[in-house]
Amino acid sequence: MKFIVKLFPEITIKSSSVRKRLTKLLCKNIGNICSQIDENIEVGNKWDHISVTTEHEDDSIVAALTDKLSCISGICYFMQVLRFPLLDLDELLETVKAHYDAALTGKTFVVRVKRSGQHTFTSVEAEKYIGGGLNQQTQAAGVNLHHPDITINIEIKNEDYFLVLSRHEGIGGFPMGSQQPVLSLISGGFDSAVSSFMTMRRGIKTHFCFFNLGGHAHETGVKEVAYFLWEKYGALHPVLFTTLSFQPIIEQILTRVDPAYMGVILKRMMLKAATLVAREMKISTLSTGEAIAQVSSQTLPNLSVIDSATDLLTLRPLIVMDKQDIIRIARQTGTENFSKNMPEYCAVISKNPTIKANYKKALQEESKIDFSHLEEAVKQRKTESITNLVNLDSADLISKVIIIKTPEPEDIIIDVRHPHESEVIPLVVDKTPVIKLPFYKLESQIGTMDTSRRYLLFCDRGVISRLHAIHLYSEGYKNIGVYIPK
Repeated sequence: MKFIVKLFPEITIKSSSVRKRLTKLLCKNIGNICSQIDENIEVGNKWDHISVTTEHEDDSIVAALTDKLSCISGICYFMQVLRFPLLDLDELLETVKAHYDAALTGKTFVVRVKRSGQHTFTSVEAEKYIGGGLNQQTQAAGVNLHHPDITINIEIKNEDYFLVLSRHEGIGGFPMGSQQPVLSLISGGFDSAVSSFMTMRRGIKTHFCFFNLGGHAHETGVKEVAYFLWEKYGALHPVLFTTLSFQPIIEQILTRVDPAYMGVILKRMMLKAATLVAREMKISTLSTGEAIAQVSSQTLPNLSVIDSATDLLTLRPLIVMDKQDIIRIARQTGTENFSKNMPEYCAVISKNPTIKANYKKALQEESKIDFSHLEEAVKQRKTESITNLVNLDSADLISKVIIIKTPEPEDIIIDVRHPHESEVIPLVVDKTPVIKLPFYKLESQIGTMDTSRRYLLFCDRGVISRLHAIHLYSEGYKNIGVYIPK
């Protein structure tokens, strides 16, 4: 099976040297990701496209590769194709008819040909010849140039042609790792998750900074979002997840700061802390999920005052987006279910917040904060690789949660993966029942299950399953384990 990958248009207009660098990096990213599915995958750089070839014809392998390619930044679109040597138009017609004969019965169709190289016919002539032949030699309902039931795409390149079986959209952008890194302030809600996706889509290696306002459950939820984004769109580039405890800062804001300025001061303190973290990580840019006027702290005057808390560049990918557009992107990227099930931790809410913050007044209110608490929060932060998001201080719980490689028939395996993942590659285990229960529904439904049975949580890499197993064990569920196949 072969895929033809088309580059994001902005890559193609770069200078020759930059284009070569970007396509080389994209080939590397594709190879690293797709080799998880097929270790013998072949990736070729053809200047105007990238070819991805696998010897596997299995539908599940093809579906998994398709899913991976659709999430790699730098790809405009890609096509699943069959390759044939070009002999003449008669032979081409016979091949197309063999593949589409049954599908065309009772359906209207159109033939689209893209051609490059030297040939004795034009693209339009090839379309007319093949379309006319199919119309006469099949049970098709006829040709419809504008609204066909079936579109047959063919690409002719020099001495070969490719019959396009399917076309899939990519996410565009630049190859991951082609831009300088950013530290994304993530809360787990719709905005910060989509904002992080958009920086990743642009080829920016996105590290995560989380300000914990809601305890262990909040931290677990945000780690799930960050891990999902990295695994799905991060091209496996190594990034870090940093957690800062902000409860002492919140307490001071609530007891010392003018209520009208609480939201603005909280955002300023977060930027100040994130700046210190970013400098130690040698990152020169921050990113947030703020959008104009979505909440009181996000008016233009307030954002101006907030921005002055740091001298680092602060990106706001969502700044002029509507909330419904943000939710739509969350749905498309797979983060919607994470975010809509994330509890709101609005620890600082003012009845009459200012929408036109005064810079001098903000500094006056901020001076009431003991900055030693902020420095201590930065000093005591937890930074860990995105691939190892289980807290080091949970080691005692980790040791108590059992890891099972060969389940017993009486066990029940709970597939906690995102529904899209479990549909692409279903989990099947001999003699052991498997139920699908996405992570975001797990805690609300686990209490209704038979306490006499042992439940084994499963996810692809064992990270999300372990996070939930540890959390549930700490909540008193001792019949929880983790299933990690051999």
